[in-house]
Amino acid sequence: MGLSAAALLVVGCSSSDDSSSDSSAAPDSTETVGTAGVILPDSATSDRWETNDRPLLEEAFAAQGVDVDIQNAGGDKAKFATLCDQMINDAVSVLLIVNLDSKSGAACTKKAAAQGIPTIDYDRLTLGGEASYYVSFDNVKVGEKIGEGLVKCMQDAGNNDGPVALLNGSPTDNNATLFKQGYEGVIKDAGYTISADQAVPDWDNTKAGTIFEQMYTKADGEFIGVAAANDGLGGATIAVLDKNGVAGKIPVTGQDATDEGLQRVLMGTQCMTVYKAIKKEAEAAASLAAALAKGEEPADVNGSVEDSETGEQVSAVLLEPQAIFPDNVKDVVADGFTSADKLCTDEKLKEACEKYGVS
Repeated sequence: MGLSAAALLVVGCSSSDDSSSDSSAAPDSTETVGTAGVILPDSATSDRWETNDRPLLEEAFAAQGVDVDIQNAGGDKAKFATLCDQMINDAVSVLLIVNLDSKSGAACTKKAAAQGIPTIDYDRLTLGGEASYYVSFDNVKVGEKIGEGLVKCMQDAGNNDGPVALLNGSPTDNNATLFKQGYEGVIKDAGYTISADQAVPDWDNTKAGTIFEQMYTKADGEFIGVAAANDGLGGATIAVLDKNGVAGKIPVTGQDATDEGLQRVLMGTQCMTVYKAIKKEAEAAASLAAALAKGEEPADVNGSVEDSETGEQVSAVLLEPQAIFPDNVKDVVADGFTSADKLCTDEKLKEACEKYGVS
């Protein structure tokens, strides 16, 4: 995904009623330095936004002494715009957004900039926007991890060449573009043929199932692997394969290390997923926001990304992703991202957890 700079405003999300989250009070020993507004995108395309990002952002901002109002746009661009306007009117010290698409995200960051509010693009770069900073993982590397993982699984199955299907993320998400750049390059460089290549609008898992079923039918199931851009798309793909009696026989990738994705990795129906330590991402965003709220120069910036629409370089904090296979699912648990209780939920999963040291 392209990386564009945005001023920092963090708006939190809610998966059910989308109501404002509790403001995370700073510890008694920490003087509050301002309020951040955070807008999360939805709760349907990935479990991470509500399950992981919301609580970790609340914790990270509290540690920095910054009050935070986290809202969720629920996949609705009109609601996203309303939340943005409300936060600007509330004169937040910094605004942090995860855009639904670059057009609506850019409109928000430009409004904030006009009011002197710094903004941060969190996880997704807003092309054509005016964010001051970008905090994310190196998303081309995320894609490369997906591609490398799929190649490993196909080679482990004895398939050193053959047709591969790509099930990509939303065409309006610059991250999806970067992910594809990473995995498509690795897969082609390894000598495999891309025989089907489709994007999934809005990362919608239901649409993903329909799209992949059409791809599968058209190809008569002649795929030796599927590069699915996240765990939601991977799960939709595996449901189609299961219906056709081949789940676990055709390697499928994922991303986000969701509980469902990790369970499928343990059971062998999903080849791998990519773990992005969201705690580190949230902490980096909160540290950056606190510096902006204090009028200080952020200390953690370690790179920049190009906004492909404007050609501008956006200052960025970029983190490293990790490929997860059955034998290192335990690393995700050890990091506190999830727990054995959430993963090892039935007898078959308990057996797999014991086999791979998940406890």
